[in-house]
Amino acid sequence: MKKIAVVALDPLAGASYTKEVRDLFGEYAEVVGYSVRDGSAAGVLPRADLFAISTDAYGSAEEEARHVPIDSQIMSIEVTFYWETLKKLFEIPQGTKVLFVNVTSNMAREAITQLSSLGVNHLQFIPYYPGAVLEEPVDIAVTPGESRFVPPSVKTVIDCDHRPCSYGMMVEIALRLGLEYLPETESFMNYAKVVASNHYSFDLMYAKSRRQESQMHILAESLDEGLIGVNETGEVFVCNKKACQIARISEELAMGKKGEEVFPYIPFYQVLREKKAVPEKVIRLFGTNVSLAVVPVVRKEDCIGAFAMLQKFNEQESRQNALRRQLMQKGHYARYTFDDVIGNSDAITETINILRKMAATESPVLLIGETGTGKELMAHAVHQASGRAAGPFIAINVAAMPENLLESELFGYEEGAFTGAKKGGRPGLFEFAHHGTLFLDEVEGMSLSMQVKLLRVLQEGEIMRVGGGSIIRVDVRIVAATNEALEKKIQEGSFRKDLYYRLNALTVEIPPLRKRGDDIFMLFDFFMRKMGGNFTLSEEVKAFLRRHPWPGNIRELQNAVEYFNYLAKPVIELSDLPPTMTRVVGVGLDVVGPGESSGENENVKTGTTQLKEGSTYSGHMDTEAKKQFVLKQLALAWKAGETVGREKILEAAKKDHIPMTQKQARDLLKELEKEGLLQVGRGRGGSRITEKGLKKLEKQK
Repeated sequence: MKKIAVVALDPLAGASYTKEVRDLFGEYAEVVGYSVRDGSAAGVLPRADLFAISTDAYGSAEEEARHVPIDSQIMSIEVTFYWETLKKLFEIPQGTKVLFVNVTSNMAREAITQLSSLGVNHLQFIPYYPGAVLEEPVDIAVTPGESRFVPPSVKTVIDCDHRPCSYGMMVEIALRLGLEYLPETESFMNYAKVVASNHYSFDLMYAKSRRQESQMHILAESLDEGLIGVNETGEVFVCNKKACQIARISEELAMGKKGEEVFPYIPFYQVLREKKAVPEKVIRLFGTNVSLAVVPVVRKEDCIGAFAMLQKFNEQESRQNALRRQLMQKGHYARYTFDDVIGNSDAITETINILRKMAATESPVLLIGETGTGKELMAHAVHQASGRAAGPFIAINVAAMPENLLESELFGYEEGAFTGAKKGGRPGLFEFAHHGTLFLDEVEGMSLSMQVKLLRVLQEGEIMRVGGGSIIRVDVRIVAATNEALEKKIQEGSFRKDLYYRLNALTVEIPPLRKRGDDIFMLFDFFMRKMGGNFTLSEEVKAFLRRHPWPGNIRELQNAVEYFNYLAKPVIELSDLPPTMTRVVGVGLDVVGPGESSGENENVKTGTTQLKEGSTYSGHMDTEAKKQFVLKQLALAWKAGETVGREKILEAAKKDHIPMTQKQARDLLKELEKEGLLQVGRGRGGSRITEKGLKKLEKQK
C-alpha cells in the first residue's frame, strides 16, 4: 500500500489537509499528517512514497532536507477556496470595504490576490492581522478560520474555515503515485465541484470581450497553458500556440473547423448542450499526461461558446516548483528587533546598547555565545536597527552544509557548472542579500578554502559564481556567530588569522542565561503565556532555577516550561523537575534543597548547582566525557542492530542538554575512529562501535 505524508506548519491546517487527502486516497494509500508547531514533524520523518508539504512548513530548502528522507518525492500543498465561500462574497454589494483577517500580513495579502484571480474583484479588501491598526470602521470581515483576530467592532464575520487543497493538487498526487484512473472516479468529480479553480477568470473575460478578437488573441498567446475556444455553433475561433504544440496541429487547420472534429478528445458539444463545465481531468495525449478542463461561456440563459484549457503535467510541476522557491524567498527578511529581547538584567541591557551602536556602522559584526543564547535573534535585531533594514536579511548555518554545496549556495552557479545544475544557472545568497545582511551561523565550521572566498568578499565586495568567469559586485554586510573560541581555532590551524581580524572588528559576547539573573523568570513567564500555561513555581524550584547553570540556555528554559505545562499541575515542586535538568554522567543526581542533608556525603558545588560529591554535570563535560557519551550512543545502537550518524548523536546530546555542534560531533567520530573504537560508514551509512570500543566502555563503567 502506498504512503502519503502531509506536512504543514500549523496543526489545525495540517489536520484539514490530511483529512481531504485521506478522503480521496484512503482506499489506496496510508495518509499520515505531521505539523512543525506541535513537534510531530521534528527530526527525520519516516519514509513515504510522496511528501506533500506546505510552503510555510520549513523556512528553507536546507531545513526541509534535514527532515525529509533523501531521494523522496516532494510536492507543494496548493490551496484554494470553496465555491460556497465565493458565492457569499459575490452577494456583498460592489465597492463594500471588507477586512480579510489572517495570521500575518503576507498571508492576508496572498489570499486577497487569490480571490482576485478567482473573480472576486468587486470588493475593497483591507488586509488585517495581529498588530495591524484599523484606521476606519469596517462592518464585514472574511477570515480562513482565524476569527480570534477579528476586531470586536466588526458586525458580520464570514469564516470560511481553512482553505481546501486544490483539485489540481489532488490530480498531481494521483499521477505521482501511478493512480491515473482516480481522477475519473465519482469522489474526484464531486471534489472538483466544490472547490474553486482559476478557470472562472476565463468565463468572466469571455463574457465581457467576446467580439474583441485582437485582445483575445494577445491574451491567449500570453498564457502558459493551451487555450482553445469555440463559438455557440462549436466552431474554433481561437487556438493559441501552446495548444497547437500540445495537440500537434497547426492553427490554420483548426480555425473555423468544428471543435470535436479537430479535437475528438475535448467534449465541446457536451458543454455547449448542457451548459455545464467539465471538471479538470487527465487524458493521455501522444504518450504524455495532459490536464484538460472545459468551461462554458453563458450569457443570461444562452451558451455562446466554450473554452478548453490544456497543460502538460511536467510543465505544471516546474511552474509549481518555481512558485514554491519564490514563496521561500519571501522569508528573506528580519523578523525580530531589539524590542523583542526579553529581559532587563545589566548583562543583556549592556549587550543591547553595544549592539545598537554597532548596528549603525557598516562593519562586520561577530556574535560570540554559547548555544541557545539567542545569537540569531540578535543578528535579526542588528539588521533591523541598521541602515539596511529595508533590504533582505538571509541566515545560513555554514557548518551544517558540505563544502561544495555551501559554495554553490553562497556564490551561485552558472549553467553546466556541475551535474544537475539548473538551466540558466542560479544566483547565490550573496546576490540575494545585495544591499542587505547575510548572517553566517557557526562560522567556525567553514573549511579553509571557503574562508579564503569569504575573505575576498569582505575585502573586495566581489564574487564569482561556480563555473563562471565574470566578477559580480555585491553590497552585503556580514554578521557572523560562533559558540567556540576562534583564537583556539587559529592556533590549531583550522581558522585563518586574516579572516578572524576581518570579522573581529566589532565583537560582542551574548551573555549566557546563568549570568542574566531574574531574566530567567521573565522568559519563563513569556514562554508559559505563549503555551497557554497556568501554573506557579514553588520557592524551592525558583531557588533551583537560579542555581542551575543552564547549559542549553534559553532553549533549555523553553523546553523546561513546555515540560511543566504538560504536567498540568498548579504548582511545580522539586520532584517535578525534568530528568535532564538533574542528570549527571554515570551517577544519579539527588537535588537537595537549602539546609537539607544529602546523606553520608557532604554536598559540593559544581558550577552553580549542588551535586553529590563525585558527580559531573553534563553541561560541563570535557572531551573525554563527550567521547564516552558518543560511545554509549553507539553501544545502544549496536544492541538494537543499528548504526548511528551525526544527526542522531546531536539529537541525543540535545535531549541531554550537552552542548555539541555539527563539527564537534564530526571531530569526535574521527578521533574515536583513529583510536579504533568505531568504524565510520560511507555516505549516510552511519557509524558502528567496534569490539575495542565496547571493551573500553565496559572498563569505564
